[in-house]
Amino acid sequence: MGRQRPGRDAHVDELAADRADKSCASCGRRIEWRAKWARDWESVKYCSDACRARGVREVDRELEASIQSLLNARAASATICPSEAARAVAAARGMSGDEPWRELMEPARRGARRLVAAGEVEITQGGKVVDPSTAKGPIRVRRVR
Repeated sequence: MGRQRPGRDAHVDELAADRADKSCASCGRRIEWRAKWARDWESVKYCSDACRARGVREVDRELEASIQSLLNARAASATICPSEAARAVAAARGMSGDEPWRELMEPARRGARRLVAAGEVEITQGGKVVDPSTAKGPIRVRRVR
């Protein structure tokens, strides 16, 4: 048997090997298996208390639909910016104020991550597919290739 990491139980390592990472139902980020969830890993849906409280709202579903609609209206190789979906949803909802779509930017990024988790789209930076859980800065969304 190989060396164990200090402070880790071999049983915990076995459990971790049997568990695949999940995606948060709210933000779409990767949830890594943790020993504290060993007994109820199958029921873990959210990565944090904030995501559990937020859940997935109607506007989040509208943003997902907008992303898919924008991609369907373009060439198969085209990409979109999440801001395009945010602008479309803000306009459809009649939101007012100075650039009201900006408050929908993070929800649009969350929607794109959920679509990645569902296997429907990819997130890119500089033309290369990136991990949506760790991507920082401007992103583009495209259909899965």
